[in-house]
Amino acid sequence: INPGNSGGPLLNLRGEVVGINSQIYSRSGGFMGISFAIPIDEAMRVADQLRSPSGRVSRGRLGVQISEVSKEIAESIGLGKAHGALVGSVEAGSPAEKAGIEPGDIITKFEGRTIERMSDLPRVVGNTKPGSRSSITVFRRGASRDLSITLGEVEAERATRPNTTERDDKAKPAGPGQSIGLAVAELTEAQKRDGKLKGGVRVESAVEAAARAGLRPGDVITAIGDQEINNLRDFEAVLAKVDRSKAIAVMVRRAELTSIVLIRPARQ
Repeated sequence: INPGNSGGPLLNLRGEVVGINSQIYSRSGGFMGISFAIPIDEAMRVADQLRSPSGRVSRGRLGVQISEVSKEIAESIGLGKAHGALVGSVEAGSPAEKAGIEPGDIITKFEGRTIERMSDLPRVVGNTKPGSRSSITVFRRGASRDLSITLGEVEAERATRPNTTERDDKAKPAGPGQSIGLAVAELTEAQKRDGKLKGGVRVESAVEAAARAGLRPGDVITAIGDQEINNLRDFEAVLAKVDRSKAIAVMVRRAELTSIVLIRPARQ
């Protein structure tokens, strides 16, 4: 219930404050419209920290970039139900790196609490005191792993530089990847070192099914399904065994971000 107008607090049917409005969407410019509220428990937590001797708000941090896990991706990698947060990158020296979290991991639980959707993770981590020792569960290569992590503290936001290293490689697909529109090559030791990669194969060309999935030259394939790809031999062996009547889950590293894409050899 929003008494008076959309600028007031949100109350439940017992008259208790359950939220405080922070923004209003209005077509008229007035108070009539849709309001967005901060949950009262979150507001009280912030107020308590501001009243503390430090006089500042402190939030826990992992040091990862995350994205949503779709139903199709969950099914294709054996996760089953779509839930959790897909780790796209891990900041060097961060609590996540020290705990052993890797790009491509899916964080499914934090302190025993299931992460139903990506947006749950920043909230539960942010509400945990920095320096706390916490348990975290990740799904990696078809299995769940329990890790222990000591949270850091959220710092001021830092600007990130856009990636400007994209190339237009016109090599034609060949070899084992030809049936799905891919031409790949071994990574050099320098490429592994510069990308901080243990292994993988570099995409030289992506057309047809691979291009439809969003792959492009310069991407690095690090896994297919739940199989890790360290080199060209792994790529050929795994690709020879996949069921091409179904979508193929491919873990891809692009610049500093890791994602999972689905290649469909034939439109489904």
